[in-house]
Amino acid sequence: MRLMTIPETSPGLSGPYRAVWRWHFYAGILVLPVLMLMALTGGLYLFKTEIDGLVYGRMAHVEASPSTTAPDRWVVSAETGTGGKVANLVVPAPSDEAVRLTVNLPDGGKRTAFVDPHDARLIGVTPFGGVMETVKQLHSLTLIGPWANYLVEIVAGWALILVCTGVFLWWPRGRDVGVVAVRASSPGRRPFWRDLHAVTGLYAGAVIAFLVVTGMPWSAFWGDQYMAFVKDNGLGRPKPPAGAFAHADHQNAPVGVGWTMEGMVMPGDHATARPAPRLSTVVTAADGRGLPRPYTVSIPADPSLSWTASRVIQHVEDTRIVYIDGATGAVGADLRWGQFGVGAKAFEWGIAVHQGTQYGWMNRYLMLGGCIAIWVLSISGIVMWWKRRPPKLSKGRIGTPEVPPNPRVRAAVLGIVLPLAILYPLTGLSLIVALLVDRAVCAARRLAY
Repeated sequence: MRLMTIPETSPGLSGPYRAVWRWHFYAGILVLPVLMLMALTGGLYLFKTEIDGLVYGRMAHVEASPSTTAPDRWVVSAETGTGGKVANLVVPAPSDEAVRLTVNLPDGGKRTAFVDPHDARLIGVTPFGGVMETVKQLHSLTLIGPWANYLVEIVAGWALILVCTGVFLWWPRGRDVGVVAVRASSPGRRPFWRDLHAVTGLYAGAVIAFLVVTGMPWSAFWGDQYMAFVKDNGLGRPKPPAGAFAHADHQNAPVGVGWTMEGMVMPGDHATARPAPRLSTVVTAADGRGLPRPYTVSIPADPSLSWTASRVIQHVEDTRIVYIDGATGAVGADLRWGQFGVGAKAFEWGIAVHQGTQYGWMNRYLMLGGCIAIWVLSISGIVMWWKRRPPKLSKGRIGTPEVPPNPRVRAAVLGIVLPLAILYPLTGLSLIVALLVDRAVCAARRLAY
């Protein structure tokens, strides 16, 4: 069968339609590999607890016992067995779970140590975070380098352009479009893949857009701008009842406190005669305040800073962070969900839903469906292009429809992409680059002919 391209003046296809189709195609080229990787790793991360249980179950579980040793012995055991310094740990709730401690090594590396809370026996040591930490770094592209966070933001913006242009292309206009079910029966023909692509986008587009938008706060540029706006307008972090928050460097930053409170520390009591800070003092204080287990305790490298105990949560309404003086056990702040501003609540709620924890199994599988849909859309898009590609991929032709240069065409494209380019500036900059490349390619083709 001879593969045909769409003629430059295909009947029934308006200029705006072809222009939007062209940029839908380009958006797919730009983001498809990264988007598929993020969908795969994001789908795996939804099952972090189950995967960790399968890989590290032998070390993570201990024989239940009503008695426990002093928490300070957990730290001694982990540091003796690894030669490092404990930075934080998770105090477990069930009596059959091990304590997980993050240890900073002298060479700058990290390890996760598992200690039996009943006898302080070191059960085992793994690379920091284990398998799921690698999945997380692949998802955020941090394995490539710190600059990759900007790439994630650009890809997310283009993914939104894909969704919006896809809706435009699907929308019924009195033609045979706007399908709501796969009508073609033969997978060997292009109409089957076209229908599959359209139907998948129709039912999963909103979920994909939600995943993209709620992932944006993690980004280096847009996320920082959002948090700055929230902070400047009093919509974010709660005010401490005593003392003041300070922004800590990396080695003192608490973990498990959510993105709103990331890096926020509180000075401890500056009395001259102070005992040495101890984990046992902090655990006793946290338990005494009724902080439900499991909770994460962060140990600052600076002894003048308070320790942080933050509840391990599934639902954002259960958020609770307690700042405790490691020497005296005095509580400097006890923060709860109701004290956060509306901007911070929106931020944290979006992250919880994005990670599939906020609304139980339904939330998790809905997000998984979005991840699977990205793969279906990507594969069906590739197959459709392959079936309609030019006979020879040469002379700058790759199968995209030609667009007549007129104001109506430009208005159709700009009406979709310009608001997103303004909302997400890095995407806007990449769009300008893409436009310049497109103009250059078109000019080169005209010269060639």
